[in-house]
Amino acid sequence: MATEQSGSGDPARRLALLWRTPGAPARKGRSDLSVDKIVRAAIEIADAEGLAALSMRKVADRLGVGTMSLYTYVPGKAELTDVMLDTVYGETERQEDAAGGWRARLERIARDNRALYIRHPWMLQVATGRPVLGPNETAKYDHELRAVDGIGLTPLEMDSVITLISGYVHGAARGAVEAAQAVQRSGMTDEEWWRAHAPLLAMVSDAARFPTAAKVGQAAGAEYGAAHDPDRDFEFGLRRILDGIEVLVRDRAAASADG
Repeated sequence: MATEQSGSGDPARRLALLWRTPGAPARKGRSDLSVDKIVRAAIEIADAEGLAALSMRKVADRLGVGTMSLYTYVPGKAELTDVMLDTVYGETERQEDAAGGWRARLERIARDNRALYIRHPWMLQVATGRPVLGPNETAKYDHELRAVDGIGLTPLEMDSVITLISGYVHGAARGAVEAAQAVQRSGMTDEEWWRAHAPLLAMVSDAARFPTAAKVGQAAGAEYGAAHDPDRDFEFGLRRILDGIEVLVRDRAAASADG
């Protein structure tokens, strides 16, 4: 579940901070601090401990300064979270490559975004229904839209395609992160966990009582050594989504030819 909401905090100060405009908090007296240093320290903490563990005091301790020193640069955690998001959005590729067409471009976007979530799992703890509106997020959105520009879709359909891909990747990345965290927190691999639960596994694998679950579960267990494989699930789902988008693109092309 999300613990933070993007787009919160004071709008004017937040946007000034994101875009580094004159309206951002002015620096007073500490030449060893900057917005970028504070944001990088916050990202390191969130990467290691999660967003719930992040606080202005913990960032200050990491930088070896007093907590109040940070407020000269960043108004509070809400604004800091938005700048953290916009900063990591800048890590995704902006490669302009027409080879392979729109499908290859969307596939690359999906993989880049999944890798970003896995690299920074705390991103999954931020509800992003309200956009950050920072420069990196805007550039990222513009780049992703260009993947489907000029293929016959309306502007709203272009937006919906990117939203569809983004939503799918978000859910798939959450599954991959949760699977990795389960191993880390329990100290047991999936295979070890299943062996420890063998008596229960025998009950749920009763083919007479649960025939379909037993058949599918046994096949999955034999193939994955676990209930599922997040990487394989991602690949399967991404192909099906791209297949669906391809139908839409073909329909639009056919309609244009008939018109």
